Amino acid sequence: MARREARPRKTSIKSASVAGQDNPQQTGGHAQDKLNSEHEAPTAGAVQGRCPARQAPQLSQLAESPPEGDDWISEIKFDGYRLLVFLTGGKVRILSRNGLDWTTRLPSLAHAIAQLRVDTALLDGELVALKANGISSFTDLQRALSEGCDSRLFYQVFDLLYLNGWDLRCCALLDRKKLLAALSDWKGMLRYSDHLAGEAIEMYRHSCAMGLEGIVCKRANSPYRPGRSSAWLKVKCCNREEFVVIGWTPPQGHRSGLGSLHVGYHDPSGDLHYAGGVGTGFNARELSVLRGWLDRIPAMGSQRVLYAGDPLDRTVRWVQPELVVEVGYAGWSGSGRLRHSVFLGIREDKRATEVVRKIADPGAVRAPAKPSAGGPNRNR
Repeated sequence: MARREARPRKTSIKSASVAGQDNPQQTGGHAQDKLNSEHEAPTAGAVQGRCPARQAPQLSQLAESPPEGDDWISEIKFDGYRLLVFLTGGKVRILSRNGLDWTTRLPSLAHAIAQLRVDTALLDGELVALKANGISSFTDLQRALSEGCDSRLFYQVFDLLYLNGWDLRCCALLDRKKLLAALSDWKGMLRYSDHLAGEAIEMYRHSCAMGLEGIVCKRANSPYRPGRSSAWLKVKCCNREEFVVIGWTPPQGHRSGLGSLHVGYHDPSGDLHYAGGVGTGFNARELSVLRGWLDRIPAMGSQRVLYAGDPLDRTVRWVQPELVVEVGYAGWSGSGRLRHSVFLGIREDKRATEVVRKIADPGAVRAPAKPSAGGPNRNR
């Protein structure tokens, strides 16, 4: 079968940057018939076979600036939970990026997926809460999930890995997205994550001006490969990232639960680095939830932590690096400590071992410490 060039419809920077809009593209009868065919390959590179029972997601590398060239497409970087969705004969299974089954936790999403007019499909996307202006809010997402109201959320779908007996993972990204766009009218809870071909710098500037988290740039002809690769690049507009909690301080005054979190990260060699305290951004419910999590995590023990700057606070209760949180911050102090850090939420979808970054302020002299020796480990 001859390969046909995938030509995405022309999309403006503005329309590609508004996460909450319904996609105007309508599914034609001929396109739907082709999607439902099990005898003709839906696109070049598709291979007949069974839908995988599990799938590790493809992940993006952090980049300082957008790539140039027409062989890249750009999508909105959403602030939500990554989900892989399996649909087989009307039965839906929803898995987090770590393989946890969230199907019963998201009944409204499962129902919406079941209405798609396909027999079998594997979708990749992000579960988000949207503000009135169409910008995703991680805080609103966590609130909706804690209240059991997933009907207020949206599933932004950006990739299609399997369709009706055909494995699409080796197909070009644009070909996969073309098939994905034809699956639905993308109204209601399910949304198609549109893209802009080329013009990554312009889209990045526009996204930052709108207050979005950033963009994800992907090679247009790349296959789908699990794990982190340079074929997908994330470019952030602001300083916000995940850190692993390695300690906390007791509450003081009228505050309950805890006073502050103390966070860190792993460098590419696997060493654990101390990144400072986070004492703002919590509400009363979050303080209670965090304390519940922390009380279940064992004390740190003899694990080594690298730090720079002032000695570690002796009042901290040090814990094993298990809980991941998202933190906003103004920058780095020059000694590897976060400046003006703010708690944004718990990242249930990420493992502590995934929190890996380049060493902050690499010129600062670091010393090893065993924090458990610096103060009490638990508040019993």
